[in-house]
Formats: sequence, C-alpha cells, structure tokens
Amino acid sequence: MKIILLGPPGAGKGTQAAGLCDAYDIPQISTGDMLRAAVKAGTELGVAAKAVMDAGELVSDDIIIGLVKERIAEPDCANGFLFDGFPRTIAQADALGEAGVSIDAVVEIRVDDESIVSRMVGRRVHPGSGRVYHIEHAPPATADQDDVTGEPLVQREDDQPDTVRQRLSVYHEQTRPLVDYYQSRAQSGDDNAPRYVCVDGEGEIDAVRQRIIDALAA
Repeated sequence: MKIILLGPPGAGKGTQAAGLCDAYDIPQISTGDMLRAAVKAGTELGVAAKAVMDAGELVSDDIIIGLVKERIAEPDCANGFLFDGFPRTIAQADALGEAGVSIDAVVEIRVDDESIVSRMVGRRVHPGSGRVYHIEHAPPATADQDDVTGEPLVQREDDQPDTVRQRLSVYHEQTRPLVDYYQSRAQSGDDNAPRYVCVDGEGEIDAVRQRIIDALAA
C-alpha cells in the first residue's frame, strides 16, 4: 500500500500514520528524515542538499524528488510506504507523478478548525519525558502537574492559540489545494491516478484508524 496522508496540523496524522504503518507493514517516510539521513550518509543528493541548507535556502523539489526515489527503492519499501508531510505543494505532487512514483491512495483526515484549536490549545506537556496531557480529554491527576514526577506541565509555543490559527492559515493556503488536486485526479478517469479517501478525524484514535482501513479496503 502506497499512501499519502493529508490533513491539517493537529488532525492526528502522526498518530494515524504510525498505526497505518503497523497495519500494512510499511515505513513512514518524511522529507525531514530523508534529508537528515542523506546528509549523514554523504550521498550525492545529501551533499547537494547540505550545501543548499547551509546557505540558508530551501532544498529544491528536484533534490527532494531524487531523495524520494532513492528512499522508496530501499528494501523496507517492498510492501509500500506512507508519505507524511509530502508532497506539500501541487508542484511537488506534479513532480512526483512525472518521476513515475505511483501512489495507491491519498487519505485526507478531515477535522474542522475549531476542533483543532480546542485539541491543541488544551495540550500540556511534561518537558522532561514528553508525556502529553489534555486539560479536557486526558487531564493529569493533579492540575498542571505530571502524574509521574509531580513536575509542572507546560504549554508549548506551537500550542498557543495564535500560533495554532497561523499554522492552520498556512495549511489552508499552501497544502489544502492538494486535496482539490487529488480529488480532481481521482475523478478524472485516469487509471494511474490514486484513489482519494476522506475520513472524519473526530473521535477515538482507534475508531479513526478503523475508518481509514475500512475506506482503503472498500
């Protein structure tokens, strides 16, 4: 199964990606991980990417697509793969197709903005361990204290209301158009176009995952 996972920040993509990778025995692939691995390994593309990043510039789509092709040729991708956070733009989606990278399904996890704001603004984190709580849905035993250590919990900068709304604004402007792009491709009658699947991202984690698996099996 070759999957692209789409959805706004806070929709639960990371959590669902991990479960889907387990279910289909496929690796989760992010451009950030690929870049770091290529730079560390000193591959030709890694060297090129490092030079660009050291200059404070964005890595080109050509380099990213090259890294993708290298990564999905590795043995752990024999059963497929899941792209997390890629492609981010229609230009990258077009380049992916032009490079001959086939995708079976594009899965959109849909959650409305206000639900996402509520989810993220209510999160509290224990800095030492990374344990995550939610003031409504998964509160600590004692308000604002970690259950294990009793140390104070914090609200991350990314979970501040203004930051959350800004991230959502960027998503709607830059990434949301991919939803329309893949919907149109799925409806075009092109045999090479991936299926487009939209699932409701509200509710329990396991329930959302089962919705995705059921939709992919349909």
